[in-house]
Amino acid sequence: MSVDPGWYKDPADPTTQRYWDGEGWIGKPLPADATPPSGPPPPEPEPPAAPEPTPPAGNQPVTAPPATGAVGYPPANQPPGGPPPPGWHPGPAHPPMPGGPYPPYGHQPYGYQPYGYQPPRPHGLALAPLGSRLLARLIDIGAVFALNVVVNGWFVWQYVQELSPLFAESWRRAVAGDRSTEGLPQLDARADGLLLTILLLATALWFAYEVPAVGNTGQTLGKRIAGVKVVPVEADERIGFGRSFRRWIRMGLPTLLWYCCVGFILQLVDSAFLLFDRPLRQALHDKSARTVVVQVPKNPTPPKAGEPSPPAGDRTDTPGGSA
Repeated sequence: MSVDPGWYKDPADPTTQRYWDGEGWIGKPLPADATPPSGPPPPEPEPPAAPEPTPPAGNQPVTAPPATGAVGYPPANQPPGGPPPPGWHPGPAHPPMPGGPYPPYGHQPYGYQPYGYQPPRPHGLALAPLGSRLLARLIDIGAVFALNVVVNGWFVWQYVQELSPLFAESWRRAVAGDRSTEGLPQLDARADGLLLTILLLATALWFAYEVPAVGNTGQTLGKRIAGVKVVPVEADERIGFGRSFRRWIRMGLPTLLWYCCVGFILQLVDSAFLLFDRPLRQALHDKSARTVVVQVPKNPTPPKAGEPSPPAGDRTDTPGGSA
């Protein structure tokens, strides 16, 4: 999802605003309360070119000869092209750069990061680790399952009773080696109604569990235990009910299609997208709501007087959460 060009608060430093041209930040930042220009900032003047060195008289290049006996050079009075004298060595090789050698642009393997790359820190907070996000989701699934046992248990039991004659007859024929399907018990309209009721209740319970909690605090029970939080990309503030519903609808509404396995596949693709998304590691439901999951700092302490504040992170964040 692309973001229209314009002036936005810098996710890395909310006290400033910068111009987003649709692909990246340009120009110098302005204070957040300043009135920005109507369009993009004026281009910065190019630095003056360095003057070319004046060639010496006679247009003969002058090169400084290596010091006599320097490491890596033959000793003095050594004829060019001849073999080096006994005991001479070229000296130690230049140490390689960490992470090198680097592949050419366009041929980087998955997960490749250039030397010196720092992951983005939206609003000065680190992105939530994948393990913490998985733990939070598993806890939330367990909580919603417990709610379904209480609210949906009777309907599930009735649906199992409707299916039991079909399962019992199919198992009897499989044991006897009978592969025919004639005369098998058929499910009636009551079974279809029970299945629809179960899916509607399961979807409603998930909605009631997640949407208000994320909208108010950015955290469900699982996210509180795992120490992660959902925040908007453009500002560290409360998400609100509308954006929380827009985030949930992409991953929660496909529950109604579980009867044909399509809903589960859609939810799996939605959640697995964060494994490949860069730089903010957003799932599809995060992209639709322009949110990002960050790690809640443990025991945050304000900086003491006279101490510099911690860095707010690099400038790879985007106002729309997508490249």
